[in-house]
Amino acid sequence: MSIPSKTSRSIRTSTAVLFLALWVALLVLVLYNRQGLADWWALRHYQAPAAVAQLATDDTMTQYARRVFYVNEPQLQPKTDFKECPVGREQAAILGCYHSNQAGIFILAVDDPRLQGIEQVTAAHEMLHAAYDRLSTKQKKSVDVMLEDYYRHDLHDPDIIAQMNAYKKSEPDAVVDEMHSVFGTEVTKLPAPLEQYYKRYFTNRQTVAGYYTKYEAEFTSRRQTVKADDAKLAVMKKQIDSEQSDLQKQNGELQARQAQLDSYKQNGDIGDYNAGVPGFNSLVESYNDQVAALKGLIAQYNQLVSTRNSIALEAQQLTNEITTQVSPISQ
Repeated sequence: MSIPSKTSRSIRTSTAVLFLALWVALLVLVLYNRQGLADWWALRHYQAPAAVAQLATDDTMTQYARRVFYVNEPQLQPKTDFKECPVGREQAAILGCYHSNQAGIFILAVDDPRLQGIEQVTAAHEMLHAAYDRLSTKQKKSVDVMLEDYYRHDLHDPDIIAQMNAYKKSEPDAVVDEMHSVFGTEVTKLPAPLEQYYKRYFTNRQTVAGYYTKYEAEFTSRRQTVKADDAKLAVMKKQIDSEQSDLQKQNGELQARQAQLDSYKQNGDIGDYNAGVPGFNSLVESYNDQVAALKGLIAQYNQLVSTRNSIALEAQQLTNEITTQVSPISQ
């Protein structure tokens, strides 16, 4: 029986070590990139619908963000089929939702051309929820510090502050998660560290924020117009009430003077009667002029009410496009 040479044993040992090293390297690679491999496996047969792919393109999603988006197999659903998102989970208008653990993204389909961009912002918002869900504990701590620092020191937009206050009440344990989505899609300018962070998801985040600014203006402009009209109407109503009161007083005085003139005439006091007629007629003319002016003011008031209600109705219709839970602007 031959005895293996030292050279043969050395070769076999080196080969074993090499294979072991390769297995260790492969294991490290798998552990380090397990999310990427899981994504590859989940997407191996997935073909994004054209509308979903267009949303990703419109939002300038990076390759990584697009992968996060697609893993959740996003669905654009009309209002009649939009039942995957819990009612009242976020705010009055439920535009979309993300199911945790990469279990799905659902987006309300909105066809009204005045609200063009709302689907894009919702898609980006929900993708960022999914992305935040993937962050490690260490990464979340770092990102949370940036988000909270911006919120405490640099956020001045009253609408977004109102959103955060609403989330504090409805989802107190998910406020920073919501900051992550809201700031990334609705704030035009962020501090440099946050802008750098969001580059992993968007090649041009301003595009997404621009969509938000455009469609939100459709609501805010109408609300501001209604508010301004209400202020004008309040002033006009006060003026109308004052003039009506004054005319009622004048009417009483005119009736008294008319009775006096009638008394002069009946008693044959022609001199007093003739002396009083010119002054009485002048008062009547002035009274009639004021009545005509008041009618004009009332007509203006009614026209403004009509215009105001028309704009309020438009605002209501826009709200109805995106939610069944509406808070109407009072007529």
